[in-house]
Amino acid sequence: MIQTTVGIDGMMCDMCEAHINDAFRKHFAIKSAKANRKRKQCVIVSEEPLDEARIREVVASTGYDLLSISSEPCRKRGFLGLF
Repeated sequence: MIQTTVGIDGMMCDMCEAHINDAFRKHFAIKSAKANRKRKQCVIVSEEPLDEARIREVVASTGYDLLSISSEPCRKRGFLGLF
């Protein structure tokens, strides 16, 4: 699993967060997307690394500003993640 954190500026409300989440779900095969306007980011979990050029296109198509992109291996958390 890969966790990709995308810095996004311009989100102002819950609908903005939903718009970003929906855009990533529509354009990528991902496990989850969780946008947070206060942190100015969206955290995406996927099986495979995401194409950075495609991420840039998706964010640009939403009308928000891309600030950064970073990826790292994702560990399971919680009780079952201990084994």
